[in-house]
Amino acid sequence: MKEQLSPLDLAPLMDAVPRGSGAISLATDAAAPRGTPAAAHRGADQASRLLKRLFGSFDGSLAMRLWDGTTLRLGKAAAYGSEPRFTLVCHNPNVVRSMVLGRDPLRLADAYFRGDLDVEGDFFAALGLKDQLQRIRLSFRDRLGALLGALRLRDSSNARPAPGSDRLVPHGRAVKAHSRKENRAAISFHYDVSNEFYRLWLDDERVYSCAYFTSPDESLDQAQRNKLEHICRKLRLQPGERLLDIGCGWGALVCWAARRHGVQAHGITLSRPQFEYTQQRIRDEGLQHLVTAELCDYRDLAGQGIYDKVSSVGMFEHVGLANLPIYLATVRRVLRPGGLFLNHGITHDEEGWHKTMTTEFINRYVFPDGELDCISNIQLGMERAGFEILDVEGLRPHYALTLRHWVRRLEANRTAARREVDERTYRVWRLYMAACALDFEAGSTGIYQILVSKPNRGEWRVPLSRGDLYVSRNA
Repeated sequence: MKEQLSPLDLAPLMDAVPRGSGAISLATDAAAPRGTPAAAHRGADQASRLLKRLFGSFDGSLAMRLWDGTTLRLGKAAAYGSEPRFTLVCHNPNVVRSMVLGRDPLRLADAYFRGDLDVEGDFFAALGLKDQLQRIRLSFRDRLGALLGALRLRDSSNARPAPGSDRLVPHGRAVKAHSRKENRAAISFHYDVSNEFYRLWLDDERVYSCAYFTSPDESLDQAQRNKLEHICRKLRLQPGERLLDIGCGWGALVCWAARRHGVQAHGITLSRPQFEYTQQRIRDEGLQHLVTAELCDYRDLAGQGIYDKVSSVGMFEHVGLANLPIYLATVRRVLRPGGLFLNHGITHDEEGWHKTMTTEFINRYVFPDGELDCISNIQLGMERAGFEILDVEGLRPHYALTLRHWVRRLEANRTAARREVDERTYRVWRLYMAACALDFEAGSTGIYQILVSKPNRGEWRVPLSRGDLYVSRNA
C-alpha cells in the first residue's frame, strides 16, 4: 500500500532533498530575468501545475487567482461544473510556496493578515477549507513532486507584496504563569484596541459575549437584551441586594441590573478604556447611587461574605487553568452563605489546553492568556471549591449566531473600522470571529452558563422550576 500523507506535512521532506554535487536541479530558466512579464507568466505556470497536483484529490470546488491574473478551478467538484463559493487571491508566489513548505500551521492566516492573500466571495466557506485540506492525502511520489515544485517556484514575478507585508503581524506576548502583570498585559492587548472599534459591531448595550436568541431571526440588539435579563433572572436579583460582576466590560450588566432590578452593583475590569467608559456610562444614566466600577484584578478583591450575588460573563477564559482554584476560591470568599454565582464561559471539547492550530491562533493573535477546558472539568472544579451546582445551560448555537452578527457588522463598517485600527487588526478580528463561529457550529467549542450556590445549611435558593425565567420579558 502506498503511503498516504497530508499535503500540509511536506516540510520534513525538505531535509531529505540532496544538496551540492549531484543534487536534483531546482534551477529556473535564466533566460527570462526575474521581474519580467515572461518570468511572471512562467512562475504562474509553475504554480498552476503545483496547485493542480496538490488539489487533485480534493472533493470540493475551489477558485484561485494568481498574481498574473490566471484563475484556476480546482477540485473534483469543479471538474463537474460546481461553481466555487469563494476565490483565493494570491498576490505573490510566496503564498503558494508557503502552502507547501511552511512549517507554521498558521502561515496562510499570516499571509491573509499581511495582505498577501485575499478572499473574494463567501468568507466562511473559505475558512472551511482548513479542515478540507487536512483530509487531502498524497502518495509519497506526489508529495515529493509537490515539494520540488514549490522549491522551483521562486518569486520571479513582477508582483509587488502588499504594503508593509514584510513586517511581522503583531501578536500578544506569551502568557506562562497568568500573573497579575501578564493578565493585565493580555487584557490590554485584546480589549484596549479602541472603544469606538468595538462600538461599530457590538449591540446598543455594548455586550461582548454570547447573546441569547429566542429565534434565529431575532436582532442582535434584542438578543443581547435577552441575555442581560436572563442572567439577572437566573440570579433571582432582588432590590437592595449587592451584585459583583467580575470582568464587567463596558458596564452593560451592572447598569442593566441596577436599572431593572434595583440592586447595588459593583463591576471590576483590568481594561482602563473599559473602566473609563463604564464610569461615564454610570454618570450618563444617573446610576451613581447604585453602580460603581473599579480597576481591579479578581485576586485583589477584599472582604468576606460581602455580595449576595456574583456574575462572571466571558471572563474566566482568561484566568488560566492552573488558576481556576484561586478564581473559584475568591468568588466563594466574597459571596455570602446561600448566595448565588453565575459563571458564563466558553469551553472546549477536550480536556486541557493543548497546542493545536486553533489554540496557537487564539493565543498568538487574540487572547494571549486564553485557556479552555471541558465543561465536566469546570463543574468538578466548582464542586471541589465548595459550590453546589443548581443549573447548567448550553448556549453553543447562540454564540454561533452572535459571531455571525458581529462579522456582518464589522464587514459593513469596514471603512469606519479602518479609521480606528490598521488593516492587519481588522483582518485578524474578521478571521478570528468567523473561525470561532464555525467552531461553535461544528461543536468543537461550547459555552455554558453554570449557576451555583454557596451552601448554607441545606438552603435551596431558587424556585422548584425554571418557569420564572421565561415569563414575558418586556426587555
